[in-house]
Amino acid sequence: MKIQDIYNLAIKMGVEADFRSREGVEKFLQRKRKKYEKLSPKEKEDFDIETLKNPYLDSRILNISDDKDVKKVLVGIDIAPAEILLAKELGDVDLIISHHPLGKGLANLADVMVLQSDILNQYGVPINVAEGLMKERISEVARGINAENHQRTVDTAKLLGFNLICLHTACDNLAAKFLNEKLKNKDLDTIGDLMELLREVPEYKEAIKIGAGPKIFVGNKENRCGKIALTELTGGTSPTPKIYEKMAQAGIGTIIGMHMKEEHRKEAEAANVNIVIAGHMSSDSLGVNLFLDELEKQGIEIVPCSGFTRISRTE
Repeated sequence: MKIQDIYNLAIKMGVEADFRSREGVEKFLQRKRKKYEKLSPKEKEDFDIETLKNPYLDSRILNISDDKDVKKVLVGIDIAPAEILLAKELGDVDLIISHHPLGKGLANLADVMVLQSDILNQYGVPINVAEGLMKERISEVARGINAENHQRTVDTAKLLGFNLICLHTACDNLAAKFLNEKLKNKDLDTIGDLMELLREVPEYKEAIKIGAGPKIFVGNKENRCGKIALTELTGGTSPTPKIYEKMAQAGIGTIIGMHMKEEHRKEAEAANVNIVIAGHMSSDSLGVNLFLDELEKQGIEIVPCSGFTRISRTE
């Protein structure tokens, strides 16, 4: 497989797993195309054309130094210059894959957060409320990322001649879909029941061994789950802390997420919404693993690093 083939496969799988459905994703892209058509010629010169076909701008090809067939990939949840140097030490690495966004993928992280509004709407939060609250948070994230040194790792890859891509929301969608399927038709009465279900996932079982397994952030094992929502597993980064009251009003009793800030936890607690944090590196590993299984089927060797736990489901 070439780098473009791997990238195209990731986007395709991300769309297939998207909670919005393929039709919903296409509507999202259509809205972007309409905005593009209204731009002036000068504005179009600086426009990122990838925006018109890729619904996940935090998943990007960042550098291609040698577009040969990929036979060995180094994969990490976070790739920094240190991991690029690691690839040099390992030798014969054809491609480095970062889960968390880098370069223009990081610069455009806020763009994917509109996905959260649609997911919230599917769980009963009115779309006007979800969009209104998320708009403020999206602007906040965009401003915060603006000051980052987006190109640091990309520049290192260029100097050392390594191919580099990042696959963020495309893979997070796979983790969210996987857990959604696992929850279907399950009679989960209490938070304790939900925790036992999460323990069955190999990535979470491995995380438990190193003290990073699923945790209850709000509530306890005896609390009843009520309606369970997977609203914080994909869509860029954390939502606005103002959303939990609206989620409670929509009938949501328990949220499963990857990670949560203290401000968000306090707001969820005030709204009497149970919070189960499945784990950040482990949830990221789950989504990445589901993608890498497809590369493994093509005979590509996978070398895990930087918080990524490789679990193969190809056997």
